Amino acid sequence: MDLIANSAWAVIQVIIGYNLVLPLLLAVFVFIAGRKGSRTGIVPVEADYAIIVTAYQYTDNLKAVVASLSKLRYSNYLIYIVADNCDTSGLSFDNDKVILLRPETVLASNTRSHFYAIRNFKRDHERLTIIDSDNLVHPDYLNQLNVFFDQGFEAVQGVREAKNLDTTYACLDAARDIYYHYYDGKLLFEAGSSATLAGSGMAFTVSLYRDCLEAKDITGAGFDKILQSEIIKRDKRIAFAPDALVYDEKTSRSDQLVNQRARWINTWFRYFRFGFVLLGKGFISLSWNQVLFGLTLLRPPLFIFLILSFILMVVNIFWAPIVAGLWLAGFFCFVTGFIIALKSSDTDERIYSSLGGIPKFMFFQLVSLTNIFRANKRSVSTQHYHHNQESNAVK
Repeated sequence: MDLIANSAWAVIQVIIGYNLVLPLLLAVFVFIAGRKGSRTGIVPVEADYAIIVTAYQYTDNLKAVVASLSKLRYSNYLIYIVADNCDTSGLSFDNDKVILLRPETVLASNTRSHFYAIRNFKRDHERLTIIDSDNLVHPDYLNQLNVFFDQGFEAVQGVREAKNLDTTYACLDAARDIYYHYYDGKLLFEAGSSATLAGSGMAFTVSLYRDCLEAKDITGAGFDKILQSEIIKRDKRIAFAPDALVYDEKTSRSDQLVNQRARWINTWFRYFRFGFVLLGKGFISLSWNQVLFGLTLLRPPLFIFLILSFILMVVNIFWAPIVAGLWLAGFFCFVTGFIIALKSSDTDERIYSSLGGIPKFMFFQLVSLTNIFRANKRSVSTQHYHHNQESNAVK
């Protein structure tokens, strides 16, 4: 009986602990094996894009989004704004590339809004990209997406950089994004797997998007989790475009953080099972793409596995000091990996200065954890309070 209990205890620790060291192992693997991200390319062309901007209830930021998109160094695109459950009486755009769509009934769903736009396309677009109503884009955004589409990829994830660093919460939110972009985007792709999707700043061939989601009616948060699972099930890779920049509004208030993270944590609990599905398919078909991506999907949100790891380390101090030392080494690996991610990016000094606020940031995520079962009822979208103006970086 003791043997079974000890074995189970060891398995639990391994399942949680590997999350501390996997990012650093991934970095070492990419360094040794070399990058496997790109394919032999062809000369980029100006493919026809549909830019879908979804707004739910709030329209305050739409004029800034359109102004940003109008500065794209690209000509072959149309902008579809889906204003769901919005007061559009004050909205007008003096731009023939902008199509303002007003659904007759409340959709309250990202994918319903996307397909409402698709059904109202003015022409047969080859590719679509999804932009949030609080995003701004770099003028070369579409050109950078084309670099990977023209290499044969059918799905591409760009980088969501911080538009605002006005509070400690916003800075720590940005630090989290940098970590995920580096490991779940850049290195995962370069290791021969796929970048994870981030909800916006992502693009697909219209045919792939329809094939993956048209038969599904998805409500609540997490459509990107279902979409990426469907893409990897088909053993297609999601490319990571490090220079396809979208400037994203970061959470700047604690109540905003709690509501948003409650939805995100709820999403992980709802969809982490996809990791087992992809692992199984990957082992059967010997697909490195599916195996590595499936393993990534099984990882809990950062604060959850960090807290669990700390608890297990403390327990082992009294029961097995040598194992506690291994946990300490695991934390050293995680911190090293986190620093590598920050140093490998053009990280603002304000983000480094905010790192002392991590305990408070994690506390509010624990508060979010208590709200996960009513997460989608609390709010369908995140309301932002940062004054929206074009970043000086968007030039």
